[in-house]
Amino acid sequence: MELADVMRTQNACRYYRDEPVPDEVLYRAAELARFAPNGGNRGPVRFLFVRDQALRRRLGEWYLPLWREVSGAARAGASAIAGADGVPRAVQTGFSNTKRTMSDGDHFAERFGQHPVIIVVCADLAQVHPTDTALDRLSIVGGASVYPMAQNLCLALRSQGVGTALTTLLVAREPDVKELLGIPDHFSTACHITAGYPARPFPRTLPRPEVTDLAFTDRFGVPLPGPE
Repeated sequence: MELADVMRTQNACRYYRDEPVPDEVLYRAAELARFAPNGGNRGPVRFLFVRDQALRRRLGEWYLPLWREVSGAARAGASAIAGADGVPRAVQTGFSNTKRTMSDGDHFAERFGQHPVIIVVCADLAQVHPTDTALDRLSIVGGASVYPMAQNLCLALRSQGVGTALTTLLVAREPDVKELLGIPDHFSTACHITAGYPARPFPRTLPRPEVTDLAFTDRFGVPLPGPE
């Protein structure tokens, strides 16, 4: 596939066929993903492909309550979810199409442990260099050495006809996930990616902001000029 076609149609796939993904397809994707840029070329990311049925089922048991918490807040019209201390977390629960998102999300979450492959993206945080920890906001810079490789993996799988969906909900159960899967102490879980052959066709286009709404020149809000 052309790179542009891969990037335009790499959606969050929530419906999968009950068909295994061959080892060679996963290997090819990991082989390509490793070329993602990362700070100092320190390579902090590791991929753990979970295919064992019992392990996937346990991950699914942990995932579903987390989804129900988010979806319940969204359905109730909450603007954010309160943590155990009662302080709202820094998340927005609204969706552009709440009804469709809830339906797709319910289907995905209820079958999370049945998806053909669950990929645990791990990162050695000692190998990243976040430069924004002193700012009065959530630190995000460290992810620059982690998530490009996760996205490379999703694109490489899409180019081979495999659908993916990236979720961060299960990171909340990191200690349990690490114990279950034998992940070393010095690695953290950054996200989980489900993978499999899609039960529905890949989209031809994806609803995304127009370039004029997200790309600016010199000053924020001044649209980047398009081609003549």
